[in-house]
Amino acid sequence: MWSLEFILPVLLVILKGSLAQWTVWMPKDISTMRNSCVVIPCTFMYPSSVRPYGVHGIWYFGQPYPELYPPVVFKSRTEIVHESFKGRTKLLGDLKLRNCTLQISNIGMEHSGKYYFRADLGSSNVYTYPDFSEVKVLDQPIINVPEEVVSDSPLDVTCYVPDNCPDMTPEMKWFNIEGLENPEISSDYVEDSNTAVMAAVLSFTPSYFHNGKVLGCKVHYPNTSLSYERLISLDVKYAPREVEVNQSLEVMEGSTVYLSCTVDSNPAPRITWLQEDTLVWEETGQNSTLVLMEIQPSQEGLYTCIADNDYGSRNQSFYLAVKFPPREPSVNSSLTVLEGSSVVLHCSTEGNPVPTLTWFKDGALISNIVASDLSILEIPNISYEGDGEYRCLAENEHGRASSSVNITVEYAPVFLPESKCTLIRDGIQCECIASANPEPAIQFHLPDLNITINETESQFNYYSHTDGYMTTSMIKLKEKPSSGLHVLCTISNMYGTETVKLELQQEKKFILAVVIGAIGGVVVIAFIIAAVRYISHSNQKENVTGSASFSQQPENPPMLYSSVKHNLRKKVIKTELLGTKFNSILEEPYMGDESDYQNIGGLSESDQRHDDVNYASLDFSSSGRQAAEASAQTDSGSDYTEIKTK
Repeated sequence: MWSLEFILPVLLVILKGSLAQWTVWMPKDISTMRNSCVVIPCTFMYPSSVRPYGVHGIWYFGQPYPELYPPVVFKSRTEIVHESFKGRTKLLGDLKLRNCTLQISNIGMEHSGKYYFRADLGSSNVYTYPDFSEVKVLDQPIINVPEEVVSDSPLDVTCYVPDNCPDMTPEMKWFNIEGLENPEISSDYVEDSNTAVMAAVLSFTPSYFHNGKVLGCKVHYPNTSLSYERLISLDVKYAPREVEVNQSLEVMEGSTVYLSCTVDSNPAPRITWLQEDTLVWEETGQNSTLVLMEIQPSQEGLYTCIADNDYGSRNQSFYLAVKFPPREPSVNSSLTVLEGSSVVLHCSTEGNPVPTLTWFKDGALISNIVASDLSILEIPNISYEGDGEYRCLAENEHGRASSSVNITVEYAPVFLPESKCTLIRDGIQCECIASANPEPAIQFHLPDLNITINETESQFNYYSHTDGYMTTSMIKLKEKPSSGLHVLCTISNMYGTETVKLELQQEKKFILAVVIGAIGGVVVIAFIIAAVRYISHSNQKENVTGSASFSQQPENPPMLYSSVKHNLRKKVIKTELLGTKFNSILEEPYMGDESDYQNIGGLSESDQRHDDVNYASLDFSSSGRQAAEASAQTDSGSDYTEIKTK
């Protein structure tokens, strides 16, 4: 260690040549071994205008400000110091010569920290210098190993120990160096900023088998019991040396396969699994196991394990064969197209043997069966009917798989013929029905009233409902305008607009039904009168032949009468079919079986009287009349009695 007597005068000369201010010099950091000692070189200056009334000094630990009550390390006026520094410190310099050098003996780990000097020149000339010296107490030597130790490259490993205690000088040596190839040991002495360090350098060329080898450095102070040592483990870097993998394999689709790769290298290599030229898996480690759960046919191929680190690489390959059914076909993503566009769908898959590919739309076959791994379906000038799900089915002897794509066709609004206005009980209801994609906006217009009705208009009970691509909108008018019913409906979306006039269809049907019903009613009534007369005439003829004969066959007249009723029922049903409004002229509903004829009303009073006369003219013998009446009561209770007039 350099002599303080040599260094300090030089420093004083330098400092005197500068502007005299409150300044101090001491090393920024200094180190020592535990239980040894350390000397902190120190020189201070003060302004030339200050006239000291005696020069004193104080060393603080941890803080420079007295008001914070830092531990006192040394005080020249008294021997009052902090408990942990009692008997350990002494001032080596002469404060009058501005030398504040401090020695700390028997230093412990707890004494590591920052040390500050305070000059006391009497009166108010007291100053604590903000600069400090940081002391580091070590309990073992420092071994410096290059950040990178590479196999077959020369290496220097250095062991350092501080030499900042003038009372003792350390001795150093390396141990556990057996097995090294031609090791050499040299010593060095380094001084920096008035601190000193001794070094022992171990030089050799490591190999891959030296990876993990433990080396040791020992420090001993002669004539003392102080001894320190430190061990290190060599981390020798080398490229992958060996790569071991499976033998070639043949497996069934759906099975679980374990592919292993073991590597010897340092650092642990990055292991990359390739299937052909495709990356399958990558991880870092000395070994890797690639697990293929439920292996698929697409996983067949040449597998390669590549091990590499910053120092080299090595690889090994093998073939994995897979027997398999078709894979799930790859198809287009779902499409949204405009009506009239051309659409091309692709379907590709893999299989062994080569699969057949078939296209279906909404479950219906729409293409030829192709034995290939690729099928292309072209749809030129697609219409709105082309909207739906398209499925590609792949099959071979091992199984089948399919994938679907949805095509959404957008088109301009189309009016449906169901659009109309109809009479209802309390007004007129107009419906506008359209098919479109995207959903159309529908509004009604009454040109005679110059009124436009849409979903924002509540006066006309606007209602709209969408089901799929069909939209229905309705309004309700309380009465028919005096100028006639003129209702326009306009539908529109981003692809077009269309306007139509809604007809009052049910008004025409109602008038037609009334006319046809009236005519039909007259025909039916005439038919009834003729039928009754025919029956009356037949009964009179039977009375002439004798009542006995009629009594022997009491059921014949009812049978004849039933036949007449059957024909009458057909006429009534036929009349009903002529117009849906015919029931509106009936007086009251029929309460019996709906499969029989409908009620008839609207007969004139003369017809009523005529019917009464005809029925009154029926004359039977007492026995025949009783049988006929019994039969008529039984049969006409459900049919004939319902035919009546008002």
